[in-house]
Amino acid sequence: MSTISELIGKINGGDNAAFKELYGAESDVLKSQAERYESLMGTFKDTFGKDDVMLFSSPGRTEIGGNHTDHNYGRVLAGAVNLDNIAVAAANGTDIIKIKSAGYPEFQVDLSDLSIDESQFYTSGSIVKGISARLKELGYTIGGFDACIEGRVPAGSGLSSSASFEVLIGAIISHLFNDGKLDAVENAIVGQWAENNFFGKPCGLMDQTACSVGGLITIDFEDPAKPIVKALDFDFVSTNYALVITDVGGGHDDPASQEEYASLPTEMKSVAKELGKEVLRQTTLEEIVEKIPEIRTKTGDRAILRAYHFQGDNQRVVDQVAALENNDFDAFLKMVVESGYSSYMYNQNIYDIVHKDEQVVSLGLALSEMVLKGKGAWRVHGGGFGGTIQAFVPQDLVDTYVKTLEHVYGEGKCHKLFIRSKGSVRVEL
Repeated sequence: MSTISELIGKINGGDNAAFKELYGAESDVLKSQAERYESLMGTFKDTFGKDDVMLFSSPGRTEIGGNHTDHNYGRVLAGAVNLDNIAVAAANGTDIIKIKSAGYPEFQVDLSDLSIDESQFYTSGSIVKGISARLKELGYTIGGFDACIEGRVPAGSGLSSSASFEVLIGAIISHLFNDGKLDAVENAIVGQWAENNFFGKPCGLMDQTACSVGGLITIDFEDPAKPIVKALDFDFVSTNYALVITDVGGGHDDPASQEEYASLPTEMKSVAKELGKEVLRQTTLEEIVEKIPEIRTKTGDRAILRAYHFQGDNQRVVDQVAALENNDFDAFLKMVVESGYSSYMYNQNIYDIVHKDEQVVSLGLALSEMVLKGKGAWRVHGGGFGGTIQAFVPQDLVDTYVKTLEHVYGEGKCHKLFIRSKGSVRVEL
């Protein structure tokens, strides 16, 4: 623990090694981050009246390969990005967790009752409660704490603001009460468990793992309790391409749209079930095709198409990793486009059929193809049905690409990102 004044001195206007590792070397960016942290510490002191604190940062993530493969125990390629959620936190000696997030009302979680409450599904409090409950079950120490959180991972953006928040809470509990002993992968598994059981969303594990571990990684979820995480040593800067994530908006939180999102893992698993398996990773494309005449009346054709997508994208991750390891960036870009087409045609997570007149992702992909065809790559990013699209853009086309997309979606909607090496961490200055 350090006092706020000590931490401000160590931040040194952003000129410190920790900030450069998290946010890059641009002086104006570092200065802006310094002001951000100092402001949040001021808010914490005003809100909770305490001076001894810890600082935390948890990144968003970009999914690079494997769209909707994780929840069926598949493979993914992902990276932590330089947009993050940060927190100022301190233990408070009670059984109450108090969290104030910028732009939202303060909420509390009472650790004396760690039972599931379905009336609290889809709330931040349910996530914090679920993480605390699971960590206690696993033998970790939990306790009350005060925290102020400020997020730069846009909600609904496909950069996994929720997963970033989950592993941020895990990191806070780990460092405040357990000497930082919670492993990054276990932190991710705990976050997913909380989201599945306390928040009420049947998500996979890719988002939490990418946010928690950091860097550019490939993850194999064949054994979801022990996912195999492999770091890749690939320098995107040397390719002379920019990674651009565009916030195209859209997406809905109404029950019908939530049900449509949930249909993805459910329909994939329905095909696996007809083959006597739990998830699609335990099947092959050949087995699926062989059984189509028998199972299509039970699962529906869309479920079979989604299973076809899973098998293709699951193998494509292996091929993408090999291409990057062999420095064959052209082959990698080709597979990014193939993955995007598969998501559109087979996985069908580009637009919400409940709100079929709103096709923000479809339009963004069309504009991306117009600018980048034969020169870059583009695809849906993350869960789909709104949110964001991803593009690998040659540097000499970045201005044209951004101008074209922001002409439709608005100024500031395109984010030029980099992959950061750190996952969800205590910021030690």
